[in-house]
Amino acid sequence: MTTSLPTQQIHRTVLPNGMVVLAIENPAADIVATRIFLKAGSCWEPQQQAGLAHLLSAVMTKGTTELSSMEIAERVESVGASLSVDAASDYFLLSMKTVSADFPEILTLAGELLRSPSFPAAEVELERRLTIQHIRSQQEQPFTIAFDQLRQAIYQNHPYASSGLGWEETVAKIERTDLQQYHQTYFRPDNVVISLAGRITADTAIAQIEKVFGDWEAPRSPIPPLQLPSLTPAPQQLKIAQPTQQSIIMLGYLAPSVHQSDYPALKLLSTHLGNGLSSRLFVELREKLGLAYEVSAFYPTRMSPATFVAYIGTAPENTAIARDRLQTEVELLCQAQLSTEDLQTAKNKLLGQYALGKQTNGQIAQVYGWYEILGLGIEFDRSFQQEIAQVSAEATQQAACRYLLEPYISMVGPETAIGDR
Repeated sequence: MTTSLPTQQIHRTVLPNGMVVLAIENPAADIVATRIFLKAGSCWEPQQQAGLAHLLSAVMTKGTTELSSMEIAERVESVGASLSVDAASDYFLLSMKTVSADFPEILTLAGELLRSPSFPAAEVELERRLTIQHIRSQQEQPFTIAFDQLRQAIYQNHPYASSGLGWEETVAKIERTDLQQYHQTYFRPDNVVISLAGRITADTAIAQIEKVFGDWEAPRSPIPPLQLPSLTPAPQQLKIAQPTQQSIIMLGYLAPSVHQSDYPALKLLSTHLGNGLSSRLFVELREKLGLAYEVSAFYPTRMSPATFVAYIGTAPENTAIARDRLQTEVELLCQAQLSTEDLQTAKNKLLGQYALGKQTNGQIAQVYGWYEILGLGIEFDRSFQQEIAQVSAEATQQAACRYLLEPYISMVGPETAIGDR
């Protein structure tokens, strides 16, 4: 089955083994960028094995049944290519970039990494230690401490509660056999999306992908269904006292996933509130009041319910007023509609940045593959932009009143600054 969108030159093909291929011909540069997505990642980990997907991503390039870690590195570096593996909450990703002539060779290598990693015991142990060191080092950063505290309060026993690295106690217990089991369960062709963009025709790309992956058969057993706990908001205030140079204050709200109808409106509110030097929080709290060392808001795109977060870093003596003013600015989004000018500015900024995020072959391959693996489809690229353009001021206010009224509050700072609130 093949479909194509002529205006965007995207060809979508489903191979007989269930693998989805998205091919975008872009002959501007002699480069092919490829993203291989799998429906795996930290959401598919057992709670007692948090960090499993990250650890698997770290050791996947360290050896296969045929190649050593050094041989893999030499094959990539000898042709000036790049290859990396990452695990996110909502997907697992192998990324590669090469000149067109070397694409078949690096694709073959990627196929071997995906299908027959060996997970050498020494490499598993090394990466486990490095991961634990990384987890510990994060606990020395006030922003990360505040965000971890916020995320755990909001998500409780949902996988989103973890940073993706897992917890020290869970990572310490992950065995090589756990990696093998996870790989065997989720690394299968009917769980894969390959998205590529560059100087290659769709027919050539599909032929080369079939050569590498065509004999990879999907198991007869179905992929285990993803079962995630439901979330019930229970806003609370949490504090961690530390002798820091500034207080970090975060307001967090459980917000819609990318599949929900309020997603575009909240994307605009996040942009208006905290995106850039002209954003409302920056102008009101930093420029006018001088309260902020740093101030912003973010609302990541997620397969499951996301978080809408506004935060400020302030001098300890300003902690109380900064917290109150930050909360006031968020509450104003429900109390009053955005002006026509503010709404249009947010739309222009969001759509402009969206367009700039699809300039390189790597960005193009990333965006369309991501949409496909999240179940949105490549059509989401067009519908998202249309929906943003059509959002009304009334819709943004209604979304704010639905989601942004009662926050979780996470504070990190000197005890004298945060202890009285």
